[in-house]
Amino acid sequence: MNWTVRLYDLPLATPFGIARGTSATSETVVVELERDDVTGVGGVAPSPYYDETATSVAELLPEMLAVGTDLDDPHNGQRLDRRLHERWPAQPAARAAVSIALADLAARELGTPLYRQLGLDPEAVPPTTYTVGIDPPERMAGKARAAVDAGFSQLKVKLGTDDDRTRLEAVREAVPDADLRVDANAAWTPDEAVAALGWLETADVSLLEQPVGAGDREGLRRVTEATPIPVCADESCVTPRDVPRIADACDVVNVKLVKCGGIRPALRLLHAADAHGLSTMLGCMVASNAAIAAAVHLAPLVDYVDLDGALLLDSDPYEGVGLDGDVFDLQTVERGTGVQRNAGFGD
Repeated sequence: MNWTVRLYDLPLATPFGIARGTSATSETVVVELERDDVTGVGGVAPSPYYDETATSVAELLPEMLAVGTDLDDPHNGQRLDRRLHERWPAQPAARAAVSIALADLAARELGTPLYRQLGLDPEAVPPTTYTVGIDPPERMAGKARAAVDAGFSQLKVKLGTDDDRTRLEAVREAVPDADLRVDANAAWTPDEAVAALGWLETADVSLLEQPVGAGDREGLRRVTEATPIPVCADESCVTPRDVPRIADACDVVNVKLVKCGGIRPALRLLHAADAHGLSTMLGCMVASNAAIAAAVHLAPLVDYVDLDGALLLDSDPYEGVGLDGDVFDLQTVERGTGVQRNAGFGD
């Protein structure tokens, strides 16, 4: 099996702000695995918040792939995941890139889409949100209006500033009929989060994601108990082992392949959440379709989809699963994850 690793610094359509800062590019790492003229593609956009960067992943992947391709059997993903986790337990983003590429390759060799290999229903995909990053209120309102005009009925609004209420109210005024979800990215204290609930409820927010610090389980529980708005854990829930710890402190968990280590860990996390009575979301970083497409194939399993990462890019070296309005159309995928090289990239 042959492999290549590519590192891209992809420009965003507009700067993207969250509580921890603003980005103008997405550093995405892409792995391509080739066997007998069949190529599998996997990508990740690592976050320094989880102690991995695109550079660290790109530097580690040759060593990791030497272990993985030694097996030379893309259909034995269980064994490969186990070996990689044993050697690199603290590098989930790098493991996710290999996991995605291997799953894509295996499904392509079988001539089937990944969702079909997993036995999932392509018609059960929830609509994806479109994210409005932190900006001045009038710009956030304009972005929200443009997203709704483009066919997105559900928006995620990033907050975590010194003037969150003004920003949210500007968005709500601009899109009075949209389904609004709010993500504070762990920026609020429990007191601040509880104090915000009044105007969040007035704005008819349908989901509140990670209102408090990642390690503040009691703060998360306090917010959850104080509002009828479903509260989602993202930074507080990274791997399947986190689910029992936070299960009684939230209503929803956000599953990201890049933070849990790939497709199999994501499936385990989703099943663990379901066993604990929690709803589930599939999320992502701002990243290429090489990273996003595999998560789309798991979307029939979840209640909420937030997989707009590639839609926020100015250009992408890969094409992914097509959208029908705001719903990813898995039935258009012929083999694997559906990722293909973008012939127009760089033109």
